[in-house]
Amino acid sequence: MTDLRLALTDRAIASLQPASSGQYFVRDTDLPGFMVLVGKRRKTFVVQGERKKAGQRLSVRMKVAEVGELATRAARAKAKDILGKIASGVDPRASRQKLDADTAVDDLPSIGNPTLRIAWERYRDGHMKKKGRSDGTINNYRDHVERLLADWLDEPLSKFGDDPALVTARHEKLTESNGAYIANGCMRTLRAVYNHARKAARSLPADNPVLAIDWNAEHRRNTALGLSDLEGWFTQLKALKNPVRREFHLFMLLSGHRPEAIRKARVEHVDFRARVLHIPRPKGGEMKAFDIPLSHGMIRCLVRVMRIGRVLYEKQSRDWLFPADSESGHMVEHKENRDVLSKWGNDLRQTFRTIAQAAGVAELDVHLLMNHSIPGVNAGYITRNKLLSDHLRQQQEAISRRMLEAGRSCPNDFERRIAGWPLLPSGRILDELMSDKA
Repeated sequence: MTDLRLALTDRAIASLQPASSGQYFVRDTDLPGFMVLVGKRRKTFVVQGERKKAGQRLSVRMKVAEVGELATRAARAKAKDILGKIASGVDPRASRQKLDADTAVDDLPSIGNPTLRIAWERYRDGHMKKKGRSDGTINNYRDHVERLLADWLDEPLSKFGDDPALVTARHEKLTESNGAYIANGCMRTLRAVYNHARKAARSLPADNPVLAIDWNAEHRRNTALGLSDLEGWFTQLKALKNPVRREFHLFMLLSGHRPEAIRKARVEHVDFRARVLHIPRPKGGEMKAFDIPLSHGMIRCLVRVMRIGRVLYEKQSRDWLFPADSESGHMVEHKENRDVLSKWGNDLRQTFRTIAQAAGVAELDVHLLMNHSIPGVNAGYITRNKLLSDHLRQQQEAISRRMLEAGRSCPNDFERRIAGWPLLPSGRILDELMSDKA
């Protein structure tokens, strides 16, 4: 049964139904830390507070009295005295020579009332990593907890469960300092960590403190390019000095996938015979690994960048499709100056969806091409891999063709159309590179 919160009185406690299985807590709204533990046969007044021991916060929970031995008012007064001692660092057990078995006190630094730090580590290692979440997703959550909530790391979660106003105040502060989207994202992370912690720490308040916040309105960013915008964008892209980055942005446009997945694409994951690029660890982790069907334009792009990489980054290009002179060996930053290239990253992801509609590609096919979750009941009945070799590749080809045609200047001038990038063969690109080096 879910734990409850109410003003504890003799009448309110008498009306509490015995637990059908296990136990549940009913927390007092007037005195934080004072509660009634309800079992199948009896009800017990309990307190839970925190004390410091060797620099570590420990949660102490102990019995006050059986319901019926003391009136609720007297039990609350006794609980208040015990909580005061615990808060001052005094162990209520120290004055006792012999403890009753029912009056046991538990030090629960990590289970009964974990700190945010411990709860986050458990959520990260016990949930996110086991579920195969990508490094990017884990790092995003880590940033929320370890940077935006750094001053809360050693605070017990019960502090926020008992006082949700702390969470609403932090949400408002983050909104002012970091923006609406980041503030909302941070609170979603805190909500997930708290929910995970409460599976083991049943004494935590049942209501997630994040429920108290008023969420900031979020609007999808309308940053996509239209067909009429592509010619100007291709002109900007062609002028980029680094040819590896140029091919990266082109592949981003043609594939519609997330920048991190493409930056980390490896040579071994390209299968030109099957015409696919395998993405082993996308945003959802290994469980969502998938293959991107390659259009002719995408294949030309990859062939060019692989040959360019061997010239510019001989060592790194053995492993990475988009090599760079970085510690990892691959591109680590895809952002460009907006004055140089107006759209990149997720702008191109939105563009893919937009142009797909203009190309007449069905919404369901767009979901599959972008590796989105399939809405509705269809999800369990569609096998994506069975559509790769023909249907999805045809849709990919249609989208690429529409993009490349819209991006060409002088569409009626056949000679100029076939001579320029991005239709330029890799051999011509290499000739230009070698002439620049000479």
